[in-house]
Amino acid sequence: MRYNQLGNTGLFVSEICLGTMTFGEAKQGTPWGAIADVDQKAADEIVQRSLDAGVNFIDTADVYSFGESERLLGQALKNLGVPRKDVVIATKVYGVMGDKPNDRGASRGHIMDSVEASLKRLQTDHIDLYQIHATDPVTPIDETLRALDDLVSRGLVRYVGVSNWQAWRIAKALGISERKDYARFETVQAYYSIAGRDLERDIVPLLQEEKLGLMVWSPLAGGLLSGKYGPGAPGNGEGRRANFDFPPVDKDRAWACVAVMREIAEKHGVSVATVALAYILAKPFVTTVIIGAKRVDQLDQNLAAVTLKLDAEEIKKLDEVSALAPEYPGWMLSRQAAGRRPVDFEPKA
Repeated sequence: MRYNQLGNTGLFVSEICLGTMTFGEAKQGTPWGAIADVDQKAADEIVQRSLDAGVNFIDTADVYSFGESERLLGQALKNLGVPRKDVVIATKVYGVMGDKPNDRGASRGHIMDSVEASLKRLQTDHIDLYQIHATDPVTPIDETLRALDDLVSRGLVRYVGVSNWQAWRIAKALGISERKDYARFETVQAYYSIAGRDLERDIVPLLQEEKLGLMVWSPLAGGLLSGKYGPGAPGNGEGRRANFDFPPVDKDRAWACVAVMREIAEKHGVSVATVALAYILAKPFVTTVIIGAKRVDQLDQNLAAVTLKLDAEEIKKLDEVSALAPEYPGWMLSRQAAGRRPVDFEPKA
């Protein structure tokens, strides 16, 4: 297991982050009914196996199974006797947690109420990374940032991050934080997979410029890249993706990627999922990849990605089959930038 610097902080986290969206026993018909199915005993086993593999980073959210994920995680760490300093806990706020108008969003009120509830469920006195889970089109960014800064000042939260925001919005937030001396976002949690590389257009350049950490969610595109789906799949395609078709993916593009990954997987004697994860881990701008599992055997398959080293030719094949289509202004920026870097100049005779 490798450990990477979290954003521009001095904190180091494992390149694999245990995602706990599967923790809880959500009722069918709820948003988590097709995802969560892990009780306390299984949660203890999954957390223990992750820690044994070197994982020190665990991600959850208050909205996952309406608080059950946080509760099971907190109890698992207590049951296993894990020293608080040895694990980096990340959680998120924004989602609908009740039927009242202020039980959601990124307002100061909801953030302050939610952090206390999360701390109680997690059975801890601080959260290492507190993230805004989504874009709030109503609350001013300044209000959200001031609330987060107050939590950092009080010691309830050590670092703050954001998830599912546009590049311009993240840049604006960083500017406000610098101008007002607030704790700044150190991480961005975003969807990224070999079948969905849109992040590379605007957000990745921002991450690299501002030294933000990238936490990748759904690197298997909701299980679509597990090898269980599409042409040549050995199984019947049952599983989470069959019941919950998310995130949106161009299926033809995905099957082309899976075909190449299947060849590489057979060569190395690993699963297609392992190759999909190894490809994302090989990207230099990725800090950590969030993996979730309902069983220890699924977890082991995902953990195997840290030992799979794809060679240059394999990376090239995967890059080519998954390449983004040219899009404006990207293709114009590339064209007009030619000749502006020292490497582009021909030495004089």
